[in-house]
Amino acid sequence: MADKRDYYEVLGLKKGASDDEIKKAFRKLAMKYHPDRNPDDKEAEEKFKEVNEAYAVLSDPEKKDKYDRFGHAGVDPNAGFDGGGGFGGFGGFEDIFDMFGGFGGFGGGGGRRRNGPAKGNDIQKRMTITFEEAAFGVSKEIKLHKYVKCKTCSGTGAAPGTSKKTCTRCGGTGEVRTAQKTPLGTFQSVSPCPDCGGAGEVNETPCSDCGGTGRVQDTVTINVNIPAGVDNDSVIPIRGQGEPGVNGGPDGDLYLVLGVTPHKLFKRKGQDLWLEIPISFNQAALGDDIVIPTLEDKVSYKIPPGTQPDTVFRLRGKGIKHVKSNRKGDLYVKVILEVPTKLNSKQKKAIENMGKEVNNDCYKRKTSFKDALKEFFS
Repeated sequence: MADKRDYYEVLGLKKGASDDEIKKAFRKLAMKYHPDRNPDDKEAEEKFKEVNEAYAVLSDPEKKDKYDRFGHAGVDPNAGFDGGGGFGGFGGFEDIFDMFGGFGGFGGGGGRRRNGPAKGNDIQKRMTITFEEAAFGVSKEIKLHKYVKCKTCSGTGAAPGTSKKTCTRCGGTGEVRTAQKTPLGTFQSVSPCPDCGGAGEVNETPCSDCGGTGRVQDTVTINVNIPAGVDNDSVIPIRGQGEPGVNGGPDGDLYLVLGVTPHKLFKRKGQDLWLEIPISFNQAALGDDIVIPTLEDKVSYKIPPGTQPDTVFRLRGKGIKHVKSNRKGDLYVKVILEVPTKLNSKQKKAIENMGKEVNNDCYKRKTSFKDALKEFFS
């Protein structure tokens, strides 16, 4: 435990970080070190485990409180007070909490059941969709390789026709208590029952298919509906599609992390779209009706005479729908002035003649750049 890194340091945070900061940091690092992104990378695999361990503690208010007060010892069931000078011999902080009745008093304490229902593990899966699918939403069929409830024993872990029996040593509580003498007096220590491992039940005839665990690995196919407006790294929770719960607890959840492929024309900024359209000098100087593509259709737009290079026009409501409302973002169109690069002699002459006719009086500038340059060096 001495070599274990600080959980806040693992997530790149300072102590006292908010729940949102913890969740955001975890999501970023989990995607960075996820095994799917780093196949056969043992270092990334270890970092992924380290990040998940840190988040499991800091995302749980009770565990976070213990960690903030006592460090790793506060959340490690194998940690003790020995070596620090004063409380050697205890089984760890969890036992201390039981002895003190959750700090409510000394004596018998309020032991907690270790064999109660527990939620199954959550699963994270990354999925790539197209730009259009993210904008308009899509229904997808995905495959998951995960633990599922054993069909043979219906998840009980006992062979068909049999059932688990209440542990005679702990009476089904999953705990045994022993009295310990300390400098502060005599306290009761609570520990998992050695006969049933804290389950409160003994499985004398385990199911042959799952080995008594109540679950087996299998590949399942599910349909997911991805709403319109999602973006790169959006996370979609799908309740109950994680791994099976324990002792009748609810199944875990599936968290679908989305990756969106770039578009050939559009760039996205939040719910707004940006598009660059080339125009000629004639169109910019004289104005013109141009056709602007959107994600849904094409629209005609009149650019005014004298349009300058890099001018941005705004088309309201032509962006992407917000995930939680029907409001759409806007489409911003930036016009790029194209300069001809391949000219024959006749075309060059025409441009020269135009340059003589279109003099400084035709521009907005009252003083030409040539005059300003002359003034600068005078």
